[in-house]
Amino acid sequence: MSQEVNQEYGADQIQILEGLEAVRKRPGMYIGSTSERGLHHLVYEIVDNAVDEALAGFCTHIQVTINPDNSITVVDDGRGIPTGINSKAGIPAVEVVFTVLHAGGKFGGGGYKVSGGLHGVGASVVNALSNWVEVEIKREGKIFKQRYERGKTMYALKEIGTCPVEETGTKVTFLPDETIFETTIFDFKTLKVRLRETAFLTKGLRITLTDKRGDEPREESFHYEGGIKEFVQYINRGNEALYDEVIYCEGTRDNIYVEVAMQHNDGFQDQAYSYVNNIVTPEGGTHLTGFRGALTKVFNKYARDNKILKDSDPQLDGDDIREGLTAIISIKIEEPQFEGQTKQKLGNSEARGAVDAIVSEQLTWFLEQNPTIAKNICEKSLLAQRAREAARKARDLTRRKTALEGMSLPGKLADCSDKDPKNCEIFIVEGDSAGGSAKKARSRATQAILPLRGKILNVEKAREDRIYGNAEIKAMITAFGTGIHEDFDISKLRYHKIIIMTDADVDGAHIATLMLTFLYRFMPELIKQGYVYLATPPLYKLEKNKKVWYAYSDEELNKILTEVGRDNNNKIQRYKGLGEMDAEQLWETTMDPEKRILKRVVIDDEDASEINVTFSTLMGDKVEPRREFIEQNAKYVQNLDI
Repeated sequence: MSQEVNQEYGADQIQILEGLEAVRKRPGMYIGSTSERGLHHLVYEIVDNAVDEALAGFCTHIQVTINPDNSITVVDDGRGIPTGINSKAGIPAVEVVFTVLHAGGKFGGGGYKVSGGLHGVGASVVNALSNWVEVEIKREGKIFKQRYERGKTMYALKEIGTCPVEETGTKVTFLPDETIFETTIFDFKTLKVRLRETAFLTKGLRITLTDKRGDEPREESFHYEGGIKEFVQYINRGNEALYDEVIYCEGTRDNIYVEVAMQHNDGFQDQAYSYVNNIVTPEGGTHLTGFRGALTKVFNKYARDNKILKDSDPQLDGDDIREGLTAIISIKIEEPQFEGQTKQKLGNSEARGAVDAIVSEQLTWFLEQNPTIAKNICEKSLLAQRAREAARKARDLTRRKTALEGMSLPGKLADCSDKDPKNCEIFIVEGDSAGGSAKKARSRATQAILPLRGKILNVEKAREDRIYGNAEIKAMITAFGTGIHEDFDISKLRYHKIIIMTDADVDGAHIATLMLTFLYRFMPELIKQGYVYLATPPLYKLEKNKKVWYAYSDEELNKILTEVGRDNNNKIQRYKGLGEMDAEQLWETTMDPEKRILKRVVIDDEDASEINVTFSTLMGDKVEPRREFIEQNAKYVQNLDI
């Protein structure tokens, strides 16, 4: 990546903005939360500092290690944090970086042209929220070390050895403060997902993650010379690509470096992920708007010029062209401005023009050089246009019916009498027998039951017109009351708990996945705002001396057996399905708000690309990626009858 970088990265490039005291009092302001998500953010902050060195062209490898004591070590081969005295603070620059909030080479001090991270609060916030931090620096043939505890410096920066002059870099080890975080146990998979994404976005950089906890250390390495082109292929792996090549546009305009990679697949989802200085922007912004504008303009011009669209044909809509498209839009900009309450949307107006110009120019050239690919995309877009028109008619018909019939609810819905959505919950139940038990078991005032027949449509493999024609999906849409896509209105939601209740076997898991796929693709806000739950029916019923116990896992069953004794007087029943329970048992174990276990379905905007990979892998056409996914994740699944 060609960018001007100030080679003078010394002590005075580190600028000081304010003190550190507030961080321990209000950690959520600096890292979002003190939950598991906030804990992992500490790692990203230190890694992002090393990535900045890679973006500036000085770092090729980052090694992240989870140590046996659950501390984290991050080692990079960048230039090493400056160790000279910072003239404003009168202490070594590295000490400024770790003990002063808003200090770093990112604040106009000339250290970096562009940078990621939480806008430079990184190292000092990690220090403030850790029991201890140790930093070692190799720079100018010397090795330096300093230790901090809960943000306080334990001793002056000291020289502890020498090394070859060409050997440079920074090693940071920290142990999170257990009095601040809800948990201090790092999750290997969570770190793996984020570090893989970082490696995709920084072509050529190698990131290695090692877990030294437990008997068998785990290690994964991520290195992508193709960068975001390989990222697109990774996301598309669950579907058939429409053409082999990944379309790639790259260039600098108005001091903004733009990289775009895209490829259509045979599915129907529009998957665009946008990044600014390696920070994900889940709500998009001006860079995404510029990309979409260029795409629509270029394809319509190509289709007209090549008579794929006749003079009398309407323009292709952006949605038509983006059907089945996976795209990564990554820009590097000196002064990013983020909008919205969550700061997840880029606001720089110049980014729109830069992306539009580069994509328009390079995509036009690509289509002229690859007429077969261009024709394939245009033909898929035309099919999408016809399906969209059919879906619009079906939707209009639904809207008219609703207006005429006064919100007619599906016949099979057993609704609750309370009309306040805050008090109401709906159980989506598979099959008539389970539906019958649930209707008898429920509390009629607040619990509604919607039984569905069989497996619902796999929306991953269907266009919108087919989805509107599916009776089971229509029943759910009508019952929830919110509408879908552009009609979606969360204020019209009729139940504040949508509970998916399926059998605890492979079929039940498949049905639950189909329902979650539908909700994620068409009503994602229901999941994001915490309205979607999975019921947890028991796996075992244990009877002894006219007493009854229910176990929800093999571990729980073993615990009960240890307590009551393992003998022939136990009649253990393994539930195969909800239909095997009578109404009283179903209420007692799965529906009674006082006793039941509900699992809330949560998604994190920062993991959007990985969530999409999961859905397209599980629900797409390709068997091999699905088999791989199941083999890798089987160990996380308990009690599944196969």
